Amino acid sequence: MSTIEKIQEELDVLVEETKQREIILHNDDVNSFDFVIDSLIDVCNHTPEQAEQCSVLVHYKGKCAVKTGEYKDLEPRCSKLLQLGLSAEII
Repeated sequence: MSTIEKIQEELDVLVEETKQREIILHNDDVNSFDFVIDSLIDVCNHTPEQAEQCSVLVHYKGKCAVKTGEYKDLEPRCSKLLQLGLSAEII
């Protein structure tokens, strides 16, 4: 393997590791606005205003990105949202 190929491979790995992902929260007919807002404040460290705006977007648009970051930070947050009964995924 040439030096250039090795450097490119290391760069590709580094880019993949620092790739920004998003937690997408999906609408459901089960949870109340207040519960979703409280969950976003607790799990995603949203301000009350930010959590309210996200919950309205989820309600009317069907989904909303509620947190952006590296996968290692988002995975436990997404798991907590799922444990709370919300519908969420990391993309």
